[in-house]
Amino acid sequence: MTTTEKTWGITPPISTTLPTPAEVQASEALLEELRNQNQFESPAETDKRKQVLASLQVIADEFVKRVAREKEPTNEVLIRDARGEIFTYGSYCLGVYGPGSDIDTLVTAPRYVTREDYFKYFPGLLQEMAPKGAITDLTPVEDAFVPIIKFEYWGISIDLIFSRIATLNQFPPHGKLKLTNNEYLRGLDDRELRSLNGNRVTEEILNLVPEPRTFRLALRAIKLWAQRRAIYANIIGFPGGVVWAMMVARTCQLYPKAAPATLVAKFFQIMKIWRWPQPVQLKHPDDGPLNVRVWNPKVYRSDSYHLMPVITPAYPQMCATFNITHSTKAIIQRELERGSAIVEEIQAKKRPWKDLFTKHTFFTADHKYYLAVIATSHTKDAHKIWSGFVESKVRVLVGDIERLPYIAIARPFNKGYERRHKVESEEQFFDVQNGSLKYEVKDDDDSEDEQVAKKQDGTETNGETKIKSDSDAEVKAENALHTIPSIKPEADDEKTKIEKVPFVRGSKVYTTTHYIGLELAEGAKSLDLSFQVNTFKTMCSEWEKYNAELNFLSIQHVKNTNLPDDVFEPGETKPKPPLKKLDRKRSAPTEVWLSTSPEKTTTLVRNNLCRCCRSPLLYLDVKTDTVAIVEAPGTNN
Repeated sequence: MTTTEKTWGITPPISTTLPTPAEVQASEALLEELRNQNQFESPAETDKRKQVLASLQVIADEFVKRVAREKEPTNEVLIRDARGEIFTYGSYCLGVYGPGSDIDTLVTAPRYVTREDYFKYFPGLLQEMAPKGAITDLTPVEDAFVPIIKFEYWGISIDLIFSRIATLNQFPPHGKLKLTNNEYLRGLDDRELRSLNGNRVTEEILNLVPEPRTFRLALRAIKLWAQRRAIYANIIGFPGGVVWAMMVARTCQLYPKAAPATLVAKFFQIMKIWRWPQPVQLKHPDDGPLNVRVWNPKVYRSDSYHLMPVITPAYPQMCATFNITHSTKAIIQRELERGSAIVEEIQAKKRPWKDLFTKHTFFTADHKYYLAVIATSHTKDAHKIWSGFVESKVRVLVGDIERLPYIAIARPFNKGYERRHKVESEEQFFDVQNGSLKYEVKDDDDSEDEQVAKKQDGTETNGETKIKSDSDAEVKAENALHTIPSIKPEADDEKTKIEKVPFVRGSKVYTTTHYIGLELAEGAKSLDLSFQVNTFKTMCSEWEKYNAELNFLSIQHVKNTNLPDDVFEPGETKPKPPLKKLDRKRSAPTEVWLSTSPEKTTTLVRNNLCRCCRSPLLYLDVKTDTVAIVEAPGTNN
């Protein structure tokens, strides 16, 4: 008598073959390599995470009780039984966290607790109830796409979001509340739905894989590969952690009994030939109790524009890869091809597993030309908000640039480089704003931050702060100088005049730089990005939280030979100018005349700004390898 194998996912499995001894041995070698790559934290660190979550649970209970006392002071039963519930999602919930990983955490509360209550009470309770000094870098971001409180607890990064359960006035005992119940979605707004969906998606993924242990090991390998190859960052336009998890989970469904090493190999084999935009789905869509939009390209035209749709399994189903652009898709496919070729050789015992995890060559070899998007602020707190907003919009600039006929690929690097500077004059501040690293400092003393920009309102927050993936680390800068002209917004130039900067001698300046590598189309001889750059800057300056006295944005062209030293790690070779160009004499950028067309030239004035509007534009002559500042449309010299 035969037994029917369970079907995982929306199609039958490709193979249910058990692992061979060779595949088991390959999996053991993979596990050993992941250990060598420091992908597993110590038991002591794991215990500390559990203590942090236990503390957050106590704080969540007190938070709900405090709101209950305020809103129902005479309802003793409500106050007595008032409690919240802490859930995790992301890498911690999936069980694939490692040293330095953050903990994505959700606070849930009964229906009488609002998001306004959360931001009113919870930050203060964290400071009040946690051990002294345990909470650092506390940043409430109330107006974000998913409202969040970011902080570190005993050095562990916490992203804490919130949602009510509108159908419950009292919670059951701890551990009894299950968010997979679709009825708990009733009565929630869009932000609350997004908050709940993090845990719901993670739990669904774990429920939809045949063998969670093999899934976790395979996912650890794919996450490390994606991070090392710089294709891991949802906000920039690459898959984030949950997307890679769903893609690995789909592979597990197709090979439900495979060993981890085999799953890694099958992942590359399947995904490199996936027929996009056919979606990756772990289950057929569920019906739910809400009248809300779910991903359906047959009904919603905009859904059909998604280039690499990976659909979340929890109701309401959404596309988790809407940020992917044509350029990032091309890079992902390129890396899948590379990974597949390497794993084939690993299976043939011609290469070790460590070769799969070789670091990217984004700065050392991949591009000759880059754009540097530099967000600048006067204070640390203001910079977290401003740089986060700019980071969330970099993919928009990428999308505009990649549509140009002379651009083959515009590839954003998957994280920004944070730097701090100390300036003694307005001119030095302006240099930093335009990319100079001459005044960079490396000390950790931020005590002087608040002596500048007295008008900063600490409650005005928006956007998201710097991505914190499992592989993120603080990047320490070395002295370097970008010598290519910056680009100022053409619109609303009153907001960016240097005379309006509230300068204090010896003040600190914070910058975050995002790099975009450019691959030119075959036959391209020049490239003019002025319209795309100025459109991007105008969009950022029109943000409702933009403060012209605190927030600044500069965009530069940078050649690979002029990249700052801190983007290269020890042992990496910085590109050098070709030997044939070493003896060519060039005048300083502020003194030369550069031809922008046979009929028209313009002078590079002080700081490379137009005398009239102080708004330079970028023009790159590929043939002569020079960068010119061209006259802004509609201006007169």
